[in-house]
Amino acid sequence: MINDYSQRLVVQEVAPRDGLQIEPIWVATADKIALIDQLSLAGFSRIEAGSFVSPKAIPALRDGEQVFHGIARQPGVTYVALIPNLKGAQRALVAKADELNLVLSASQSHNRANMRMTREQSLAGFTEVLELARGTSVSLNGTIATTFGCPFEGAIDERVVMDLVDAYQRLGMQGVTLADTTGMANPRQVYALVRRVLEQLPAEALTLHFHNTRGLGLSNVLAAYEAGARRFDASLGGLGGCPFAPGASGNICTEDLVNLCEEMGIPTGIDLPRLLDLSRTLPALLGHEMPGQVAKAGRNADLHPLPPGLG
Repeated sequence: MINDYSQRLVVQEVAPRDGLQIEPIWVATADKIALIDQLSLAGFSRIEAGSFVSPKAIPALRDGEQVFHGIARQPGVTYVALIPNLKGAQRALVAKADELNLVLSASQSHNRANMRMTREQSLAGFTEVLELARGTSVSLNGTIATTFGCPFEGAIDERVVMDLVDAYQRLGMQGVTLADTTGMANPRQVYALVRRVLEQLPAEALTLHFHNTRGLGLSNVLAAYEAGARRFDASLGGLGGCPFAPGASGNICTEDLVNLCEEMGIPTGIDLPRLLDLSRTLPALLGHEMPGQVAKAGRNADLHPLPPGLG
């Protein structure tokens, strides 16, 4: 366990994709573009800007091409697209995504529910995507959903996860994401698995994706950071969840994570006041309150005046 908190924690903002995919109202393409453009100015180096899945499966993100073509790209920002298959990859390349994020599940049951195929079939399909991307500047990341537990099967054997990490490496993926799809992870479990994975992967190639479904999201981030992980997905306002995973409410909240880092002296490069201002616009955009805490309570540094007569 480390006690040096000076190493940068990289936050990949996923609200434009994972955050919006289960919203019941349609968010206009122009509003999606405006959100991404504001995030691009807040200090993020990585933004998951959309996905190229079937519009029948995820109608909320059916405008992926328009979004990627419409954003004002900032130097030093990687714009990521989630893709399910070769057709999605073809669309994402035309839309000039910088990175393709492919997903399968450690759980066979969840993979069938999410992808309508087995893990082995998913991996076979990824080979076609690798061939398509070969010779381009586009990087590839492989996500392992339900790494820490499955809502259908329960606990996941670590050996299955390690085999999938190895399979991604053999395919030629530049990065791997371990995803706690329904918020079943705990800090002790996270620390042990991250240490094990980092024996096989460099820290810069590993991303952790946690949900706050059971209130352990930021605790799991800290456990992973102390184990050596340096990159984490988070969603503005705490938006999001998986439509194919029962109970998968709530990605970890970006501004809450950045606030934690600021309080502990962990650098992120993200402008927290700007982020809070942006998060506070979400209720008007989406028609409901956000689960994030710091946008409501304010930072520790946001002090209040004494009551009248006590000043």
